[in-house]
Amino acid sequence: MARVPPTPLPVEVPFRDVSLTPQELVRYSRHIGLSDVGEDGQRQLKRASVLIVGAGGLGSPAALYLAAAGVGRIGIADFDTVDLTNLQRQVLHDTDRVGQRKTDSARARLGAINPLVRVETIDEELSAANALDIIAAYDVVIDGTDNFRTRYLTNDACVLLGRPNVYGSVLRFEGQASVFATSDGPCYRCLFPEPPPPGLVPSCAEGGVLGVLPGLVGTIQATEGIKLLLGVGEPLIGRLLLVDALTMQFRTVRLRKDPSCPACGTHEIHELIDYDQFCGIGGDPEQDPHGIPEITPTELAAKQRRRDDFDLIDVREPYELDIARIPDVQLIPLGSLPDALPTLDNTRETVVICRTGARSGRAVRQLQAAGFRRVWNLAGGIHRWADEVDPSLPKY
Repeated sequence: MARVPPTPLPVEVPFRDVSLTPQELVRYSRHIGLSDVGEDGQRQLKRASVLIVGAGGLGSPAALYLAAAGVGRIGIADFDTVDLTNLQRQVLHDTDRVGQRKTDSARARLGAINPLVRVETIDEELSAANALDIIAAYDVVIDGTDNFRTRYLTNDACVLLGRPNVYGSVLRFEGQASVFATSDGPCYRCLFPEPPPPGLVPSCAEGGVLGVLPGLVGTIQATEGIKLLLGVGEPLIGRLLLVDALTMQFRTVRLRKDPSCPACGTHEIHELIDYDQFCGIGGDPEQDPHGIPEITPTELAAKQRRRDDFDLIDVREPYELDIARIPDVQLIPLGSLPDALPTLDNTRETVVICRTGARSGRAVRQLQAAGFRRVWNLAGGIHRWADEVDPSLPKY
């Protein structure tokens, strides 16, 4: 069978005369033995740079394999700290690093894997103010984010700068991967022109995620990044890879560049926008008629101290109640709420809580639709309660 010629490199990696040391020749010998890589390809990787946005479940395996492969400069952008709940899937970090900045943890781990690569850390949130400057310094971007705001921001910055955006996402047992923002392929907005309404799609913290799944998808992202840098194979440009871990099935869907896409089609987006507003984040519920009425943890604690007469409903799952509990709650998991509605009194004042306020916000909507007029969402959920009322409660 005739060999398919490699795809031309979509990335213009700046040429530098980078030779390989005897130690590197040994370290990367299994790469160099590949006809599609060889010494020239390994030097290409050494000259190259990759930015990983998010040092979490997806960014962890991507960073590990890019460092092991000898990508010369790796940027890690993350402003979070290592949490115990991360360790089920974020293999870049370990138990001893809980409480440390993820960027510090990542630098130490990658340095241990391959001290010959340069690891740069960006200890700030990617924003409209800094994204272009940060992304412009790298050849390829790995999108390891877990929220729509940063995904659209990363996409638009990559389109404006002409940087390939290696996308991945996971939830529960399913994952996706693709390559966006190349000159001849679609971008993230071609697939998802508008973000879903806030709270409609659960986060991994709310919906859960099989721990090995981000490892699988993140490794695919690292593979795509290396292929782009080497100019070999057929990257996932114009294709969306769908992964179902339960059935272990992989399916590929064709994607087309949308000529009406404001980012890569009509180019209406010529600068970064307010992504909080675009994704419907924030806003004043008192000024927004569609806002969800909220009560703060300190206000709720005061109501409990006064022994006010109200119902307190927790819409988390039973195992979450075992981790952290507010006194005097009635557990009704969000999925069971429709069946429980006939047992509740819609004339009573009701406060709904969850982990961070997202699920309870959806529950408040359901209760309002069922005729509840005195219903409140605990702002920030049990995490904010731990910050402001009971620091002994664990966050998860």
